[in-house]
Amino acid sequence: MISDPTYWNDDVAYCIERTHKLTLDKPCITIKIPFDRLGLDENRDQVVLSDFALRGWINHIEALNKLIYNRSRSDKENGAFYCFRPTNVVLQRNASFVEVISEKWYLCLMITVQLPFQNHDKAMRMLCKMLPKEVESFIGNWDLTKLKAAYTLAEKQNRIREWLKTSPYCAFIGNGSMLPRNKENSGPLEGALPFTSPKDLEIEICGVRGMGIKQGVTVITGGGYSGKSTLLDALNSAIYNHISGDGRELVITDQSAMEISAEEGRSIKNINITPFIKWVPNGSAEQFSTDYASGSTSQAANIMEAINVGCKLLLIDEDRSATNFMIQDNKMRLLIKSEPITPFTERVRELYEVAHVSSVLVIGGSGEFLSVADQIILMDNFVPKNVTQEAKNLCKHEKPRERITPTNWDIERKITTDHFSSYPQGSGTEKLMVSPMGYLMIGEEQIDIRGLYNITSQAQLAAIAFLIRKLAVSNQDHLILLHEKINKALHDMEREGVDIVFSTFFPGFERWLELPRFHEVLSVINRMKHLNFVQHEPSEQC
Repeated sequence: MISDPTYWNDDVAYCIERTHKLTLDKPCITIKIPFDRLGLDENRDQVVLSDFALRGWINHIEALNKLIYNRSRSDKENGAFYCFRPTNVVLQRNASFVEVISEKWYLCLMITVQLPFQNHDKAMRMLCKMLPKEVESFIGNWDLTKLKAAYTLAEKQNRIREWLKTSPYCAFIGNGSMLPRNKENSGPLEGALPFTSPKDLEIEICGVRGMGIKQGVTVITGGGYSGKSTLLDALNSAIYNHISGDGRELVITDQSAMEISAEEGRSIKNINITPFIKWVPNGSAEQFSTDYASGSTSQAANIMEAINVGCKLLLIDEDRSATNFMIQDNKMRLLIKSEPITPFTERVRELYEVAHVSSVLVIGGSGEFLSVADQIILMDNFVPKNVTQEAKNLCKHEKPRERITPTNWDIERKITTDHFSSYPQGSGTEKLMVSPMGYLMIGEEQIDIRGLYNITSQAQLAAIAFLIRKLAVSNQDHLILLHEKINKALHDMEREGVDIVFSTFFPGFERWLELPRFHEVLSVINRMKHLNFVQHEPSEQC
């Protein structure tokens, strides 16, 4: 006999489930509010609606906790309500979503509740009186005017994104944007200077004026503390839309962009790095593998993997890069006769002209990139200036370099299922865990993900972990075509809800998940040490 875990308070449903199998005193409750109670339109953007609702719901959770807070007792003794606290990006989440039940639409808010230890009366009061009362307060304070403003902002952001896809530009920074962050990274730095585009780089998109960054090679330069890395960080975060008040609402970047850095010590399995590394001692650069990569080989692999996932914009800060990978000046060329590294300066133009991958580079210590750049932006105390012509004049008398032989940028890989498992060898129990120190553990793998700067939160990392676990346990084929499998899993999560990959079997996880990009899922898999990657031609079938 199956009992229905859903309870009703008038027309609002409360679905009570386990959070994890070992925490029966901390249930998960999904509150389902009918659209008609909130005056909602079924045809509007559900992700924007869910994000807006979650941010408003946080205030009501704080109000509930304020009523029961006792500083002399722990949450386990006293009881507490928890909900997910998102960053300033708008993403699909399991903490707030839309569901259709019997053709009726509901806004769903997920919370967890710590029930007070051995205090059943208080637990009943929290669940049966306090929570429903606060939900009614949430409904009563629902602000359709602010929701409409959120829709309007999202529509403007999405129009700019669509315009970028068919334009010669890869990024846009709206005038008035506040790029420097406060200490908590929760909003703009108080007193920061609003962004103003140089007049000769200013464009207008959908009624918004700002600086356009063209496809090709762009160098952002300037002295120390001038704002060049702040600008790159803003571009990196702008693969996602931001909420009003973040300061970067109108900073929009090609959604395939990835930040690339050196990752000394990362695992690399069977990838062709010959565009940048001609040979390696006692090994093959064409099928390069190592458990502990150097700075230069890791950055080469990161770029090749980024191209493999469809990245069309590389964001690179020299402070996070391997110097010998990025540049080699004329004196060092004359001194070093046998150099296996083809520096990025020699490939960056070909990367754009042949593979159609643009680059935005933060460079403050070397002029090597000035001669190969299409545009050069100087940051002076957070004020951008177009110094392209001035920089090109400095390069006029340089001896032009001999063009190197073009390379092949196309790669595609499969993995075998021999070691792709969430079960450690010889164990009948799955292992899946995310460490706050920057590691993801699955089966026998301990994956270092500290170099993946595009993962927005622990909730997004948890979703990646559960998605990879689902791929590992459900696959029956000997060979896995990763692109196809990951894309299908993400499509299912987007259509059916992010929560479809979650499992109550693993008690080390918080309950919250955020939808990741394909790029980060494959990037995590690429760092697994025990997998067997197989290169193959794109036309080859599984």
